[in-house]
Amino acid sequence: MAGKIKVTLRRSMIGRPENHRRVLRGMGLTRMHKTVELENTPAIRGMIRKVSHMVEAEEIKQ
Repeated sequence: MAGKIKVTLRRSMIGRPENHRRVLRGMGLTRMHKTVELENTPAIRGMIRKVSHMVEAEEIKQ
């Protein structure tokens, strides 16, 4: 699985469980509408799946 994934935080962390907040901070998402590029690994995919209702993910083609 080579490549990168672009992840954007679309919903606020306010009122969310602490484990969701930790996942978002672990991905580098600290505020609304912030976008980060992450490696496409099974661990990152699992993090995205856990907070999929709060983020927007897009695979970057290289």
